Amino acid sequence: MEAKAIGRYFRVSPQKARLVADLVRNKNAEEALNILKFTNKKAAPLIEKVLKSAIANAVNNFDMDEEKLYVSTIYIDKGPFLKRIKPRAMGRADRILKKTSHITVCVGEKKEG
Repeated sequence: MEAKAIGRYFRVSPQKARLVADLVRNKNAEEALNILKFTNKKAAPLIEKVLKSAIANAVNNFDMDEEKLYVSTIYIDKGPFLKRIKPRAMGRADRILKKTSHITVCVGEKKEG
């Protein structure tokens, strides 16, 4: 059994968020929270928020033991771009694409034995 939480439309590039997600994949939930707390990246508090939500879902909805939880799956999907225009010389314009991410975290219980 797995509990899942999804955070959508976070204003961080998926490529940069995946660097942080790789740090906590397959880690104990408590250990993952500690890693995220001390990681100096923009995506760390965003992933931490979604991880806490997944842990709360597991405990409240599925009666899982919080001590046995681990990050079974974590992945970052691309969200829609925010399209902006930057004026350039001679009346031209450059498009700026501000990227967004959808963060999905699944937690499961470690089986003993």
